[in-house]
Formats: sequence, structure tokens, C-alpha cells
Amino acid sequence: MSNVEVQPLTESGTGEIVAPCCPPLTERPMSAEEASVAAPMFKALGDPVRLRLFSAVASHEGSEACVCDISDVGVSQPTVSHHLKKLKEAGLLTSERRGTWVYYRVAPSVMASMAQSFAAFGS
Repeated sequence: MSNVEVQPLTESGTGEIVAPCCPPLTERPMSAEEASVAAPMFKALGDPVRLRLFSAVASHEGSEACVCDISDVGVSQPTVSHHLKKLKEAGLLTSERRGTWVYYRVAPSVMASMAQSFAAFGS
């Protein structure tokens, strides 16, 4: 067992306490249910284009970006749309259509939850 003290997670900007997807990896083995929640997220981020798109959204001002601002990742627009769809299906992004553009945002608690999973490795 780890001696790392787990702090409550808070959502950036709102300060709202959120539940992590899974415990820190060094705390205890994941249950089958926890692994089934976390695995699709990590699988989706295992593709370099998806990781770049997720990073582009997460690092954009307000953690929200128009598809027109993040589509320059070296693949066609239909491929960008496919990858963004996969990130949404994995629960990593949410989207909202505004006029002709779609805006993507990192899903609530995703960054804090993923960071929590790996927090003990930085100690």
C-alpha cells in the first residue's frame, strides 16, 4: 500500500469536488469495474492524433476549442472528426454546436481524475 495521502479532487474553475474514475494506481489494484471505466479513456489517448487533439482542447483557453482551431494535426477533416468522436465516446470530451462550428471541451473531472490515477508516481 502507498503512503500517499489522497486529496479530494476539485474541478478547475468551479472548485466543485468530483469523483475520480479510479484510485491512484499505487493505492491498490483496480477492480474490474474501475478498469472497465478507465480503459476506454486510456485506449482513446493511445492514438497519437487523438492525444494531440485532446491536448489541443485541454490547453486551449478555457479548456474549450472550436474544431476550426484544432484541426491542423496532419490528417484530413473527416479523420479529425472521427478521432474527436472517439474521444467523446470514451468520455474525454463533450461538444456543443454553435452555428456552423462545433466546440469541444474536456469533460468535467477528466483531467483531475487522470492526474489522480498517476499522482503517486511523481512522489
